[in-house]
Amino acid sequence: MTPVKSRHVHRDVQRDLLARIIDGEFAPGTALPAELRLAEHYGVARGTVRNALAGLEDRGLVSPVQGAGWIVQSTRHTQSFAELRSFAQWARSKGMAPGGLVHESIAGEATASEARNLRVAPRSPVLRVTRLRTLDGRTVMLERTTYPEWIAERIGQLPAAESSVVDALRTQFGVATAHADHAIDAVPASSADGALLGVRRSSPLLRVRRTSFTGSGLPVEYGEDRYLPDTVTFQVQASAASNPLTRTEFSSR
Repeated sequence: MTPVKSRHVHRDVQRDLLARIIDGEFAPGTALPAELRLAEHYGVARGTVRNALAGLEDRGLVSPVQGAGWIVQSTRHTQSFAELRSFAQWARSKGMAPGGLVHESIAGEATASEARNLRVAPRSPVLRVTRLRTLDGRTVMLERTTYPEWIAERIGQLPAAESSVVDALRTQFGVATAHADHAIDAVPASSADGALLGVRRSSPLLRVRRTSFTGSGLPVEYGEDRYLPDTVTFQVQASAASNPLTRTEFSSR
């Protein structure tokens, strides 16, 4: 087997193990099958399995434990809605390094849903941006954001690897996000989701839909974030006097 092919096989094994972990086949705190069993399952050399597991270890998903083999780790982090923070601002507050990379940026016309949320006329010019977001180098979320025409040009000026669009808009253009509406549900991964996040189609993802506004109530963005399982949880504090959490019937929109 040539070195190139060996690397290719190791990546295939790593991707499949990642998908099985994310799908819940191997729960956090449990041991993976022994290296020899995994090698037999995938029909590869034991060294190829070790290389795949080392790659998962680098991403914080597994760790070797003497006498127990490879243990699946939980990398879940908690984000609160008690205060408005962007993904990058929240990550930095937890001591993690946020990352972002634009996968696609396309100008188009607003759909009915986008127009309603952005408070513009249907078929108005918009900019749709798809980004992969990371925490400490690990991909955790796929972010799809639609921007209205008034801010699209400024968004287009930002670097593809900008880690915080919210911070960049505030510091470079004086556009500050004052409040946002969120809706959270679970959805199956589409084929496009799976290809970008490295999971199987129909794998469960946590979806957060949001509309962000300036202090004057002008919509800045309408977005949808799709998080991998076991990466982020959301916390809402409630009391008898105040309860910011509301429930609504399921909608596939």
